Formats: sequence, C-alpha cells, structure tokens
Amino acid sequence: MILYGLSTCPVCQRARKALEAAGKEITFRDIRAEPLSETELAGLIAEFGDRLVDRKSNDYRALNEWLKNSEAEAQISAKPKVMARPVIRDQETLYLGWDEVVQAALIPV
Repeated sequence: MILYGLSTCPVCQRARKALEAAGKEITFRDIRAEPLSETELAGLIAEFGDRLVDRKSNDYRALNEWLKNSEAEAQISAKPKVMARPVIRDQETLYLGWDEVVQAALIPV
C-alpha cells in the first residue's frame, strides 16, 4: 500500500497512523520531496480528474491566474501542495482523501 501525501499534512499523518495501527504495511511518499512522475500523475488524474486539485486550499488561491486556468497536471506539477490528499494506492485500487468511506474500505471493522 502506498500513501501519497505530505509529511506535514495532518490528514496524511492520521491516515498513516490508522492504517499502520490496523496492521497495514504502508510506504509513505512525500510528493514534495519525491514528486510524482508524469505517468503517475496522469494515472491519478485519469482516476480522479479535477477532484485531485484542492481548490479550497490557500496554496491553490495563491496560484497565478494562468496556472488556475491550466490543467490539473500543470497545477500539481508547479505546486505539489495543491494536490488533494492523501491518495492511497491499495494494489490496483486508488482512494482519495481520508473520509469514512475510505476508512471503511481500507480498515474493515
């Protein structure tokens, strides 16, 4: 299982701790320290589309108008912090966020 996020993101930290506590083997990938490849990013965009960009974040609001009007791939490549997180890859299945639905799917009760 791979968790894509930021080491400083509280939601990513909660997800990682919960998954590890449930006995899941996690590989954490900080997308700022180790950016996504074009292929990886294209795969995530194909799965989640525009939902992959967190348009409510301060980082998104700080983007210049040209980037705001660009594709999600350009926005995330320019500023990885605008990616909605965490993104969790469990074998071939991808999950976005850490809400009750994702938690129920990854940590059976």
